[in-house]
Amino acid sequence: MATLSEAFADHHLHSPRILPLDFNSVDTVPESHRWPISDDLFAADHRLSIPVIDLQDPNASQLVVHACETWGAFQLINQGVPTEVVEEVEAEAKRLFSLPAQQKFKATRQPGGATGYGVARISPSFSKYMWHEGFTVMGSPLHHAMQLWPEPADDYTRFCEIIENYQKKMKMVAEQVTQLIFNSLEIDKEDANWVDSAFAALQLNWYPSCPDPTRVMGLAPHTDTSLITLLHQNQTSGLQIFKEGCGWVSVPPLKGALVVNVGDLLHVVSNGRFQNVLHRVMVDLSRSQRLSVAYFYGPPLDFRVRPLVKLSSQVPRYRPVTVEEYAVMKGKSFERAMSLIRI
Repeated sequence: MATLSEAFADHHLHSPRILPLDFNSVDTVPESHRWPISDDLFAADHRLSIPVIDLQDPNASQLVVHACETWGAFQLINQGVPTEVVEEVEAEAKRLFSLPAQQKFKATRQPGGATGYGVARISPSFSKYMWHEGFTVMGSPLHHAMQLWPEPADDYTRFCEIIENYQKKMKMVAEQVTQLIFNSLEIDKEDANWVDSAFAALQLNWYPSCPDPTRVMGLAPHTDTSLITLLHQNQTSGLQIFKEGCGWVSVPPLKGALVVNVGDLLHVVSNGRFQNVLHRVMVDLSRSQRLSVAYFYGPPLDFRVRPLVKLSSQVPRYRPVTVEEYAVMKGKSFERAMSLIRI
């Protein structure tokens, strides 16, 4: 089975803008990163909030399904991830992003590649750069870690151990949430026989302090390609989701919580019942730095995703598509990808 990196390389999605700006070298926002001012750029509703769900709640299953239907996102607490695991991955991410730019560039994601240091993969779909730098991991980060910290060996070994341990914890939570959703939808075991070979990717996101936060975008509006995404926010705000009828809604950090997003693939599986949530990240107006850690989870690349219409009387709204085919569509067509598989 092909890896995602191989799939991207085979199809040459874009000639991506590989290198992020050396944010420490600028004292003004360059034109390349200056977004047009629009009415909704900072018009987020701070009164509404996405649901907060306790994974140990006896009604967690029904609460999760309702949140997926109405919001496409929720904050999950009491999911069993130890505080020290989160603190360790935060410390390692900050250590990575505090390296000199020339050192980080040694671990740059290659054209057509999917791992390593670089700009957000959605960057080629927009005319402006984002105030963001990222580091993507699929499996072991050893190769790139050795480029970041050539010596001593303890530096890259510690980074790998902490990142891999965090991935294991996220995988356990992702499996629990997925099983809970599938059980609620009465999805047969054969329709979820991919769980043992699930695909996952970890994304470290860094939003440096900005001299003019009112003119930049941390991450532009997008939906995730995954089945679900588990997002850890540190204690700096910035994440916003779009809710029909309400506009942009802020998602403030909640200590010990993971934000769970419905991705495109779960939207298809549910035949449109669950909302693949549109979200964006704004740069902190107080000029604080911000870190987040996203874990993308879903079926393997060769799995054919389709609506499970036996759960309802509706006709299928989407045609079957492999995860790899859809990932390529998303890379080429971005926001039009979903319409390309709509029946």
